[in-house]
Amino acid sequence: MTESLGLADLTGSVYGETTPSVTGVEVVGYLDDDYAINVQLDGRDESVWFSSSLLEFVDHGAGTEIVIGNQRIVRAQSGEWVVDQPLPKSKPWWRFW
Repeated sequence: MTESLGLADLTGSVYGETTPSVTGVEVVGYLDDDYAINVQLDGRDESVWFSSSLLEFVDHGAGTEIVIGNQRIVRAQSGEWVVDQPLPKSKPWWRFW
């Protein structure tokens, strides 16, 4: 099925999950249960909803960073989020001295 759609052997990032019977999303694959996973495929503009049976886990995205305020959090190889040292505070844009 994924081969005929040109989706076989592609990689991407999981962006969400849903219950198709409630949301009405179109899902690639047979649903063993009422559960689908949204994947943003690398190099594609649109994301695709897949049956979980068609997906293979590749990695946790180690090195991914998020910044909230002045706090940086980095994704470890294990998938855990690790709090990094706080970023230096910058002066507000309206302060000149």
